[in-house]
Amino acid sequence: MRTVLNFCREWYFLFDTVWTEAQMPKGDVDMREVALGHTWNAIDGTDGGGDYFRGSCTYLKRFRRAQLPEGTRYYLEFLGVNASARVYLNGKFLDEHNGGYSTFRVEITEAVSEENLLAVVVDNSKNSHVYPQTADFTFYGGIYRAVNVIAVDGVHFDLDYFGSDAIMVTPTVMGRTCRVDCEVYITGVPDGMDILYELFDKNGVTIQSARTPASELSICFDIPNVHLWHGLRDPYLYSISATLMKGAHTVDSVSARFGCRSFSVDAERGFILNGEEYPLRGVSRHQDREGVGNALLCEHHREDIALISELGANTVRLAHYQHDRYFYDLCDERGIVVWAEIPYISRHMREANENTRSQLTELIVQNYNHPSIFFWGLSNEITISGAEDSDLIENHRVLNNLAHALDKTRLTAVAAVSTCPPDAEYLKIPDLVAYNHYFGWYGGDVSMYGDWFDKFHESHRNTPVGVSEYGCEALDYHATLAEMGDYTEEYQAYYHEEAIKQLFSRKYLFATYVWNMFDFGADARMEGGENGRNHKGLVTFDRKYKKDAFYAYKAWLSSEPFVHIAGKRYLERAEPTAKIKVYSNQPEVELFVDGKSVGKKREADHFFEFEIENKGEQALLAVAGDCKDESRIIKVEKFDEKYRLREQGAVLNWFDITAPEGRLSLNDKVEEILKTAEGRELFSRLTSKLKGKGEGIPTGEEAFEMLGGFTLLRLLTMLKMMDIEFSKEELLKINSHLNEIKKS
Repeated sequence: MRTVLNFCREWYFLFDTVWTEAQMPKGDVDMREVALGHTWNAIDGTDGGGDYFRGSCTYLKRFRRAQLPEGTRYYLEFLGVNASARVYLNGKFLDEHNGGYSTFRVEITEAVSEENLLAVVVDNSKNSHVYPQTADFTFYGGIYRAVNVIAVDGVHFDLDYFGSDAIMVTPTVMGRTCRVDCEVYITGVPDGMDILYELFDKNGVTIQSARTPASELSICFDIPNVHLWHGLRDPYLYSISATLMKGAHTVDSVSARFGCRSFSVDAERGFILNGEEYPLRGVSRHQDREGVGNALLCEHHREDIALISELGANTVRLAHYQHDRYFYDLCDERGIVVWAEIPYISRHMREANENTRSQLTELIVQNYNHPSIFFWGLSNEITISGAEDSDLIENHRVLNNLAHALDKTRLTAVAAVSTCPPDAEYLKIPDLVAYNHYFGWYGGDVSMYGDWFDKFHESHRNTPVGVSEYGCEALDYHATLAEMGDYTEEYQAYYHEEAIKQLFSRKYLFATYVWNMFDFGADARMEGGENGRNHKGLVTFDRKYKKDAFYAYKAWLSSEPFVHIAGKRYLERAEPTAKIKVYSNQPEVELFVDGKSVGKKREADHFFEFEIENKGEQALLAVAGDCKDESRIIKVEKFDEKYRLREQGAVLNWFDITAPEGRLSLNDKVEEILKTAEGRELFSRLTSKLKGKGEGIPTGEEAFEMLGGFTLLRLLTMLKMMDIEFSKEELLKINSHLNEIKKS
């Protein structure tokens, strides 16, 4: 009978060391005891500079055979090791795995002795054969998920089948009946054995069962009057078990939960679940948090899913890799539709084609039974480092065919970078296309979303399209007149208000995903005054603060009554008249100032604005039905500079730039500069400087026009993330030239 032993305690960690010997190291060795999961980049992977340690470290564990459960064969099960692992037992190399986000197993039966030393060499160093290598997030190294020992008899459900549970359940809804096909995989020769299949309802009550010879590895059940899995409204789960029997004796057993549902995606009507239009409106998520990195505990996953559910999201894009199985389980239970993907991202590497295929195989086979998963993501922004070529196109064809061969029930998708032409050849391969657009943040204006997607939809009538990413950054900065690029909570809230109005009103968009639900680690980032992190989250990296934009989405998506006064961190204000913004999903909001009503507002878009005289210290109370929220503001004489970004490590800040009246400067937007002939000439010189400095960096006037909403200073400063840096002297020289140009 199968026994699973948790193997996460009493490991020893050797930093920047490869140790494969049969004995523990002695002498002056940097070795400390750790519990799994563990990452060595929890701190340096989020502190900025792009210099977090990427290399090889070793994990060691001593154990005795007597500590193992009774069994004939033994397997080590690793739920997540980033990015590559080589496993040694008593100095003998057993196996290796390349791919940092999926489960893999290594048989240790023949190598086990009475006394044992297990060594796992983990490597997250730069290479050209394992994805990801180029992306806007930290590639935390370590054995960051749990490790188990599995003991089984000689005949057992296959533990070598791509890290899966060796049971695959395919429900097919046909009217009120659901056909449930179940297939299992067995290792060994099951002579004289049977398989007992049992089908259970949500409460664990057996509703059907059958016993077949073990040589028959599949069975079919029909469920009449099936109870459908229907998203947030009713995420009903069945389960099935397969038990390998020898007479009355249980040899091995596996089980799986599943849901019965039908779906389609229509280029006009969007996502359709069980015959009903079901617009997918949600968020993306990375699997890390402050001080923990990617070594999340179950309690962290539960907190994340609770926050996503509070928001009211009905879908989540689990980017940009395979997430913990436990989180997929939580999505099954909550009814949250999942886009799951592999880390084929940012830069196509010919040498790593096989790695994309192995990671996709593991993603699909290991997660096949999750009813919450509807889309397999093949790649993300894969042309950001250069245009598509024949090898990239062919690899996408192989991946698309592989996905459909492994799973005929789900759709494939890609997430394209904003600058990718809609007629790119590789976009014609998957079932679905989505775009990562940042109008109003990385260029353009937030008002551009609706028009861009309308034009795409008009010219690609048969292509279902979605929004795989959109968002902007916000920290604890504030302004009454917020502007793009100021990193204020107020601009982020405004941005998402405008995006919501445009995106949620277009039902042909099968799904929209905010980037991101949570701030996350991106060690190469140098933005917003807090380096090493991407601050586009609706919730902070430590999960302790929900930014105002969180409540803008809650007002649109959640049915739980609430009211929220925005700007709670913007306490001290200098303006004579204060604008007070309130979010609620109730039809009417009344605002009280020091106990006196200043009026009621009714808004169809859930965003309520009031203006009050700013004087002294005032207590604010918003009332919407039975819901209440409190805040306060304090009048000050001068704007408090703590609310304004002063970027750490910036060569120049915008307020340090000379800007004569009527003349251009680095603080002007690109679109304003390009209105003048002299400004366009200056751009020609700038683009010549950029050419050859970074593969895939857009150059030329047309590219800069796409980024017209940026100030020139911010645009040039952002190039630091691509290792292109303008010195202070160069920036001042550019500004001096601009000062000579009259504004148009």
